[in-house]
Amino acid sequence: MNVHDFPSLAEGTAIPYGAYDVQRNEGMVNVGMTHDTAEFAVESIRRWWRQFGVRHYPGARQLLVCADSGGSNAARNRAWKYYLQKLSDEAKLEIVVGHYPPGTSKWNKIEHRMFSFISMNWKGEPLVSFETVVKMISATTTKQGLRVKAVLDKSCYETGVKISKEQMNQLNIKPHKQNPEWNYSLLPRTN
Repeated sequence: MNVHDFPSLAEGTAIPYGAYDVQRNEGMVNVGMTHDTAEFAVESIRRWWRQFGVRHYPGARQLLVCADSGGSNAARNRAWKYYLQKLSDEAKLEIVVGHYPPGTSKWNKIEHRMFSFISMNWKGEPLVSFETVVKMISATTTKQGLRVKAVLDKSCYETGVKISKEQMNQLNIKPHKQNPEWNYSLLPRTN
C-alpha cells in the first residue's frame, strides 16, 4: 500500500463536488478531472438538478444551496455568482444561497451525512483510476438509507476566469437582510 500520493504515477486528480438532498437522504457527486472552479461547482449542481431535482421536485420554483465560504463556491467569488445566474436562467429557478461563515463548514450536512460515509467506504482502498473513484462513491450506502450516485465529468474547466464589473451588474441578485454577504438569491432573468 502506498502511503504517499505520487502525482507522476497518477492518471490525474479526481475532484469530487457533491449535492446532497437532505429530505430524500440521497446525493450525487460530480467527479471532475481538471480544476475545482466556480464553473465546475455550478455544473455539478446543474447535473444534480437535471438528473434528480427535476424528477423529484417538478413544481419547484426555488432551489436552496448551502455552501461553504471558500474555494470554488466562495461567497466573494464573482464567477460562482455569474455561473449560478446562468443556471437560474436556464432552469427558471430562484436560487437561494446561504454560505456557512468561514471556519464552520463542519456544520454543512453534506460533510457529515454524505462525504464522511464516502470516506469510510473507500478507506484503505487504492484510488487507482477515475473509474474506481466513481464506483467507490456510488457504492456508498448507510443503514439510514443514504444513496449516492457518482458521475465522471470529463469537461475541461479553465482557471483564472475573470468576471467583469459589467457582467456582475447584469446579475439579478437580491441580497438578504440577514448577513447579505453570505445570503442572497439569484432570480431568473427574463429575455
